[in-house]
Amino acid sequence: QVQLVESGGGLVQAGGSLRLSCAASGIAFSTNKMGWFRQAPGKERDAVATITWRGGSTYYADSVKGRFTISRDNAKNTVYLQMNSLKPEDTAVYYCAARTRIGVWSRLDEYDYWGQGTQVTVSS
Repeated sequence: QVQLVESGGGLVQAGGSLRLSCAASGIAFSTNKMGWFRQAPGKERDAVATITWRGGSTYYADSVKGRFTISRDNAKNTVYLQMNSLKPEDTAVYYCAARTRIGVWSRLDEYDYWGQGTQVTVSS
């Protein structure tokens, strides 16, 4: 069973940076992608970024392109989300997720495993 544990959230001022980490245990050879999603209060959970586990291809939501960078360390079974130039609208709970299927990277229902989330708060 795959388990995902996020860390690195916190409170930061607008314009600042944070790096989130997602440590995966039980990761399977069949894992295709791992990604980050976020959910702000009263809003739906949205895709932020995804990376293919083996090839390293990346995908980003338009709202974070140029500011966020997703990366992975296969040896450590860890995925990172470097967030720069943070804005108050980036405030949300950030979730790590993993999938085995090839499909639409941003579709939440195509992800098989989810972490518990880490809070990111950006003050203005």
